[in-house]
Amino acid sequence: MIVKLLLAFFRSGLWLLTRTQVEGVENVPDPPYILATNHLGTLDVPFIYATIGGPHLVGWAAEKYEHSLIRGTILRAGGAVFIQRGKVDRRALDFAVETLKSGKSFGMAPEGTRSPGHSLIRGKTGVAYLASESGVPVVPVALTGTHRPYDHWLRLRRPLMTAHYGPPFHLPSLPDEGRGAALRQNTDEIMCHIAALLPPEYRGVYAEHPRTLELLEQGYGKRTLEE
Repeated sequence: MIVKLLLAFFRSGLWLLTRTQVEGVENVPDPPYILATNHLGTLDVPFIYATIGGPHLVGWAAEKYEHSLIRGTILRAGGAVFIQRGKVDRRALDFAVETLKSGKSFGMAPEGTRSPGHSLIRGKTGVAYLASESGVPVVPVALTGTHRPYDHWLRLRRPLMTAHYGPPFHLPSLPDEGRGAALRQNTDEIMCHIAALLPPEYRGVYAEHPRTLELLEQGYGKRTLEE
């Protein structure tokens, strides 16, 4: 019941306050899967949750919101677990692995924080670790327009937000030796899939990555969304 109310709240709020375009929802498989997204602003989570959310999808949230009356309450209702940013939080990692093994999906932003310039920054290896430990596919999603909505609202305009869901893919298994390097390579693979779904100005440090260029050459992530 709480999840249904939360979904209704997000969907009605976005319908009233924003313009949204969504592409590739048909790519999202049945749970479990890891949803990996770029991180732009406060509307990222409501937008994704309104699009494909439900009791099957949970995720992490920064611990600074845990005691927030509004954000904390909403995040807890959505099944979030609060983590310490910038640290290896074993409790949070174990929670995510168990969530995936139980059949639920887990959403996360591999960058670990909002990009100050709204383009991709280097992804952290936690997402690749979860994929390796759980064996579930990764679904990349690319968001635009979810940052600084207040600038539009102050001008009595509704910001345009887009979400592009890419096809799911599995990462190669980690070797017994050189796991750190393999985790980095797998993380970059995820980030390049997100980059290939984004407009050029959002690709950041992955704009000229050979894997991003290869995916674009293959026609991956061709956009029909407005920019």
